[in-house]
Amino acid sequence: MTTERERRFAAPRRGQLVFALVFVALSILLLSQIGHQTVWAAKTKFFAQPRFWPAVGLGGMAVLGGLHLYHLPWKRFTSSDRVELRRWAEVLEYAVWFMAYVLLVPVIGYLLATLIFMPALTWRMGYRSRLILWSSVVFAVAVVVLFKTFLSVKIPGGMIYEYLPGALRGFFILYL
Repeated sequence: MTTERERRFAAPRRGQLVFALVFVALSILLLSQIGHQTVWAAKTKFFAQPRFWPAVGLGGMAVLGGLHLYHLPWKRFTSSDRVELRRWAEVLEYAVWFMAYVLLVPVIGYLLATLIFMPALTWRMGYRSRLILWSSVVFAVAVVVLFKTFLSVKIPGGMIYEYLPGALRGFFILYL
């Protein structure tokens, strides 16, 4: 049964409790690690200490997040919280795609990894026409040529390039 306070709450309800719990937990976790991540410098003024302002910020996050959690008019999970949490977790899929790309570039090379991931991500985002998929392949080649040739970005060659003949291996390592 909802209370009068819950009914009068004007903000969107979905995800508020999850956000507050995660925010407070992460703030406390970070605050607990401040002694290992920062130092207290000898002969330095109090407000100039490397640990002071991060501790103030993290302490404020923990206290204000706790106040937000305390003042929420409801303290139970609903189906809308679960739906909102699932939507937030969907974002992590793209971080996994990026990490797979980063891990594969040194193995199969920048060109091949980009040629695999561009159309795969295009397909994953819902673009399924041949024109769009081939456009993503052309864009992948253009990105590799731009970065490696014109901008001279130093991206290590893939381990797969070691199996190419001498001159071709050098070309692939330098330009692809």
